[in-house]
Amino acid sequence: MNKLLATLIASLFAVSAMAASHTGAPMAAASGAKPAAEAKADAKAEKKSEMKAEKKAKKAKKSKKADAGAPAASAAK
Repeated sequence: MNKLLATLIASLFAVSAMAASHTGAPMAAASGAKPAAEAKADAKAEKKSEMKAEKKAKKAKKSKKADAGAPAASAAK
């Protein structure tokens, strides 16, 4: 009876240790969600950088227009 109880308790510890070690991050081969999330994050970052570049270009164009108009206004005085 003692050997049976010892075996049951040892197996309980072994199973709980194995289960605890597998509760972390999902396995790469089994989870297809991680690459999709990374792709989505990359697309979002790329879109953000494109919007930033467009905004910078518009601002530069606007300031260039204002600079071109400024000498003409001061020359008219």
